[in-house]
Amino acid sequence: MESEFIYHVTTQKEWDQALLKNEYLPLQYEKDGFIHCSIERQIPGVLDRFYKGQSGLVKLKIEKAKVQRPVLFELAQDMNELFPHIYGSLNIDSVVEVITL
Repeated sequence: MESEFIYHVTTQKEWDQALLKNEYLPLQYEKDGFIHCSIERQIPGVLDRFYKGQSGLVKLKIEKAKVQRPVLFELAQDMNELFPHIYGSLNIDSVVEVITL
């Protein structure tokens, strides 16, 4: 069964700025064209690959049904696994929990 929640890792600083703007767009958005997300079991691998040694990180728990932009599960070629991608900015009210990592 597909989970109703997806997750996104970012910095506390970026999240604080999103709260001020009332929407979240990561710094990498321009380059990538979407917001990278994961399902819960993918998070450890994502942290290991992209965030090793970084501090000040938070994990956003996002309620998929509340996201106002398209959420597509797409194949990450290097992983041969499907990851959720959000095409557009993330509305703040879809985030149900912010977990400090």
